[in-house]
Order: sequence, then structure tokens, then C-alpha cells
Amino acid sequence: MIFDFRVIKIFNFIRFALLFLVGASPVWADPVLFDNNPVIGIIDGKPILMDDIENAQTHELRVRLYQLQSQVLKEKIIREFTEAHPGTVQSKARTVTQADIIAFYEKTPRAKEMGSLEEMQGQLRAYLERIARAAETENKYQTALEDGWARVMLTPPNDFKVVAPVGNAALWFKDRTPESRNVFVLEFSDFQCPFCKRVQPTLDKLRRRYGEDVQFGYRHFPLPFHKEAQSLAEATECARSQGKFWELQSVFYKKSAPDIKTEVLEHAKEAGIANIQEFKACWESQKYRDKVLKDISEGRQLGIQATPGFIIGRYDANKSTITGEVVSGALPEEQFKRLITKYLTQARSASTQ
Repeated sequence: MIFDFRVIKIFNFIRFALLFLVGASPVWADPVLFDNNPVIGIIDGKPILMDDIENAQTHELRVRLYQLQSQVLKEKIIREFTEAHPGTVQSKARTVTQADIIAFYEKTPRAKEMGSLEEMQGQLRAYLERIARAAETENKYQTALEDGWARVMLTPPNDFKVVAPVGNAALWFKDRTPESRNVFVLEFSDFQCPFCKRVQPTLDKLRRRYGEDVQFGYRHFPLPFHKEAQSLAEATECARSQGKFWELQSVFYKKSAPDIKTEVLEHAKEAGIANIQEFKACWESQKYRDKVLKDISEGRQLGIQATPGFIIGRYDANKSTITGEVVSGALPEEQFKRLITKYLTQARSASTQ
């Protein structure tokens, strides 16, 4: 059967005509809904949907576009609702007091790390005032929706899942029965990337929290403008050949970016590598150069574009694959936990069916 857009046009015309005849409002009487998976082409009579051409890069861009559109739509709703119903919602944001600033400072270790209360007071007041204004704005938005004054048809892109091979990833947990772990967090990182360094304590917490259910792995993704990152990645693979990958990986991230010529061997000793001469020969010969380059190539194919990048999803130990999603950046612990919990829930649900 040949797919014809004229059918859709005729259907929409008839629907609008019927609404007009019965006196219904063409605006509110079931307007044409937003479609997040529209037909974007036809090949040999077969419709091609947006999801049919989805990959990790296009999905990330669509998600960002959706987030931007959602924010602009919210602002428009709030602006027009406020103009049409000025007395419906209290317009004054909550006043930030000195007690609020002190309480926030005392409860936020990060703020204390940045300076004393006297030094941080101005920044904290500005931050809390932004939070108060945001709460006021959200209140107006929710009131507009609850009162039926506005409706939102915009929907996010459908979930996009990649099927990623674990490949040569270094595994954190050495299990005799790896199939007991149903979720995998696969990291692609660069030893000279400050955000990769920042996320390591978070990953340590996650490994302790999910030690029974989740596997963690590491693959290399040295960025071209970090001149020594490739060599550092190769060094950890040489450490891996002596069973000390994670030890050297940890030392590299805890230190400032090491001087490639003078500090790597010292760090190798600190990591507990027994045969330093063997390690040195391996590293200087670039024995694992191709292995690191393969990580980079496969990472790009999976949609990794920046570091740190992660693939988080369901783990099939028999096939050595992860089916999940690509996320980027030094994510907060709570965001990791939400993603991990989502896939653990899916795995447990599937096991009971």
C-alpha cells in the first residue's frame, strides 16, 4: 500500500469541518497533538519515522532541543497567564533572610569549601533569591495547568537505547558468576580531563552501594588536545598486564596530571607494580597503543563525544553487551542512582515474568 500524505490532509479537513458544524471550538476541541515520532520520509511507499534514523548523537540533540522548547513554552505560559490573570497567584517571591543564608551555609559542605560565611554571603543570598524566584515561577506555571488555562502537548523524544559491547573494558568486580549482575556502568574517560577526575569519588560511592548488583567498567577516551592522555592510558594497560590497572588508574586521578617523563614510573611504584622494568619496557614501546585507539573508535561509534562519558543499562554477561543509554559529564550521585535504579527495576521485573 502506498502511503499518501493527502489522506492525512483530507482527514484533518473533515475533522475541522465537523467541529465547526457542531459549534465546537477548533482550538480546544482536541487540537492536532504534537508528534515526537513523525513521518519524515517515504522509501518505496514505506513511511520512515523519526525514530528510524535515531542514533546517540541525534538523540542527545533532540533531548537538548526538547529541554529548550519546554523552557520557552513554560515562560510563554507564565507570561500570558500572569497578564490575563494578574491577581490569581501571589507575585512576590519569598524574602531571603540572614537566617536562611546561615542555615544553607551550615548544611552545605561545598559552600564551606569555597570560603567563609562572610566571604560567601553575597553569592549565597543571590543563589537563594534565584531559587525563591524559580519557586514562584513554578507555582504560577502549575496554577495555569491545574486551572485548565493552559495545556502542554510537547513530549520528549522516545527512549533511545544503544547496544554496546563491553569489549576490552577493565572490570571493577571479578566475579566467577558475572550473570548475577544485571546492570552495567561503563565509563569512557581521559586522565587529563578535570571532570573525569571530579567524578571518581562519586563512582567509588556507587561501587560500594551497588556492589552486589552492578558491574562497573572503564575504557579509554583520551581527547586529542590532552597531549599526554593517550600515553597515560597506555601506561594503565601496562599496569593491567600485572594486575594493577585500578591501582594505577586511581593514582593518576588523585594526583595532578603527571609529568610524562619523570612521574609515571614513580606513580607505578606507588600503585604497587612489582616489575617496574617490565612496566617501563611495555609503556615505552607503546605496546597497547592500538588497544587504546580501539576504545576511542568504538566509543565514537556508540555516541561518546566528550569525557567523561557513560553507557548505563541492562547487562547481558553471556553476550557481554550493555543495552542502555549514553550520558555525559560528571553527573551528581543522585542522577547516577536514578539511572541505575531504573535499569535494576527493569531487570527484576523481567526476571519475574
